[in-house]
Amino acid sequence: MRKKVAVIGAGNVGANTAMRIAEKNLADVVLVDVLEGMPEGKALDLTEAAPIEGHDFRITGFSNDYGHVEGSDIVVITAGVARKPGMSRDDLLSTNMGIMNSVVKEVSAIAPDSILIIVSNPLDAMCHVALDTSGFSRNRVIGMAGVLDSARFSAFIAEELQVSVENIQSFVLGGHGDSMVPLPRYSTVAGIPVTELLPEERINDIIRRTRFGGAEIVGLLKTGSAYYAPSSAVTEMVRAILQDKKKILPCSVCLDGEYGINDLFIGVPVKLGEKGVEKIIEIDLAKEEKEALDRSADAVKSLVMAIKRLA
Repeated sequence: MRKKVAVIGAGNVGANTAMRIAEKNLADVVLVDVLEGMPEGKALDLTEAAPIEGHDFRITGFSNDYGHVEGSDIVVITAGVARKPGMSRDDLLSTNMGIMNSVVKEVSAIAPDSILIIVSNPLDAMCHVALDTSGFSRNRVIGMAGVLDSARFSAFIAEELQVSVENIQSFVLGGHGDSMVPLPRYSTVAGIPVTELLPEERINDIIRRTRFGGAEIVGLLKTGSAYYAPSSAVTEMVRAILQDKKKILPCSVCLDGEYGINDLFIGVPVKLGEKGVEKIIEIDLAKEEKEALDRSADAVKSLVMAIKRLA
């Protein structure tokens, strides 16, 4: 039986995710959005590309209609608003919390056995809303962050060393934001730790660029944010789950004592398979690395507390 993925939010991230999932021959895709005509239009455009790209997967779009989400193996949620001039952090949290709550109520009712991949920002906080609203087990609510952040880290390392990105394996842990924790000690180039190939000063520069990678793109675009790399990151997670790859990827998951952290969504390495998060991988952290992860957890906790205050 063919797999099915629903993408809620047909903006740039959602539409590119639909395109990549179909073109990688992973699943049929349903796009849902609140804007009348937008998901239908983008789905039609992508459908017309199928004969050229050579795939037979169906991409359909529906405005304000969750009925077609039924039977989805995975539901990717990208819905939400970007922070606008004059909008406070609490305003952004309140708005996106309401959107996430509404979306997840619809999805959990119509696709109760699905796995949720959360993309909406602030990501780790929105994962908490999705988990609480859905009532799903923690292995079926997963935040997309670490895959994207690690890809940025890898891209910058490859650029610095002038080597193929295929040689790079890197890990970024922690919350999806300025407090993320890139780990050069666990990042390698053809198996060689990056700490053996670059001086500490250059590594620190790359770490800073990784932490502010999203902001750098926003600054260049002026009127938008990243969507090509985020959609690739989501698709890699979708592939690992649908193909039961048992692939270890850094994802935002709800920790239950792992790394000494409880009841917070934090980016850590996990094994992704057909059941979603099948194992949380605990790695040994040096004292300064653990302190950085704890600071990142504190930043996520402050967002969660703000959500509870606003609820």
